[in-house]
Amino acid sequence: MYRIGLFSKITKVTVKALRFYEESGLIEPEYTDGASGYRYYSSAQLPKMFTIVSLRQCGFSIPEIRAVLRGGNPERIFAERKRDLEAKAAETERQLASVSHYLAALEREKAMPYQVIVKELPRVFAYSVQTVVNSYDDYFSLMPRVGKSLAAVNPELECVQDPPYCFVRYLDGEYRDRDISIELCEAVTGRGNGLLPEGIEFKTVAAVKEAACVLHKGPYDTLPGAYAAVFQWIEDNGYVPADCPRESYIDGIWNKASGDEWLTELQVPIVSAAKNSRALIKASVPEVP
Repeated sequence: MYRIGLFSKITKVTVKALRFYEESGLIEPEYTDGASGYRYYSSAQLPKMFTIVSLRQCGFSIPEIRAVLRGGNPERIFAERKRDLEAKAAETERQLASVSHYLAALEREKAMPYQVIVKELPRVFAYSVQTVVNSYDDYFSLMPRVGKSLAAVNPELECVQDPPYCFVRYLDGEYRDRDISIELCEAVTGRGNGLLPEGIEFKTVAAVKEAACVLHKGPYDTLPGAYAAVFQWIEDNGYVPADCPRESYIDGIWNKASGDEWLTELQVPIVSAAKNSRALIKASVPEVP
């Protein structure tokens, strides 16, 4: 028989933990001296103690360990634990990737701070499709799919090449990383044979007199830094956004092998905050009959 202190040394489990396991109904002393209160364990209890330690190291809860010790289905319990650990590992991997991209973005910003310019966006004739994408990764399948469906019914349709202008407008009015409402537009030279697949239309996109624009070089998941820079510039310089922001794709997966070489221009239509304030006041004043 071993006093609780010696049993603690043998099993590498603290006396406090042994008492906790006793209170939890996992393992009780083989014998407790009624006079002194000393607890004694036997060598026959070592395998059970090692099982408890092993299960705790696997991350099992006290109720789960109790179920195993009482003859519960260990395969089901271990399978559930395995699924839980795999899910946590996947989430940890995603978070690590996000942190790595963020650190890389910080390094890029140190090397080349964002430069914001104000310019006019041209009036263009384009085909347009409005849809909701699950995430930004869907662009890699959406754009080729739209282009293929257009070519199938309207092979005569030609995109503007001098310069090309393919952009996405974000319609939600706020940043979202899932279920994103967008409008995909591609400037074209004309209607071709006039045919379009269902859900796609021709439209004229009006010119924008002033837009705050910034170039971003790198993969799309590092764009938030560029958005933060341009919107901070808008606020600092007395402007307010006047319409949905656009992403104009200059270089991308279609002509650059590495995401680090992709070039995107963020375009945010703007108006002077003072002019916008006067317009709001004017709109709120009722007309005199």
